[in-house]
Amino acid sequence: MLKWLTQANINIAHIDPGKPWQNGTNESFNGKFRDECLSMEWFRNRIDAKIVIAQFRRQYNEVRPHSSLGQLTPAEFKQQISSINSPEPAIS
Repeated sequence: MLKWLTQANINIAHIDPGKPWQNGTNESFNGKFRDECLSMEWFRNRIDAKIVIAQFRRQYNEVRPHSSLGQLTPAEFKQQISSINSPEPAIS
């Protein structure tokens, strides 16, 4: 894996064991996911878990506003950025 990453000129970020603050974004999501999904549900089986987690993912990405995105959902933020970055159509 490391050889392929080097050949593809992809840098990796190493997080030292026991130092979750080195990736605050990931740790923030993990905490929310644990507190708002995993700790709130009792999964009967793997299929039940997949359904509940998919519902949480949709809620988190498409319904829930995020303060770091100016109170937009990630889907709205992506759409806004895409419209800003897309070239203007040529007027003839």
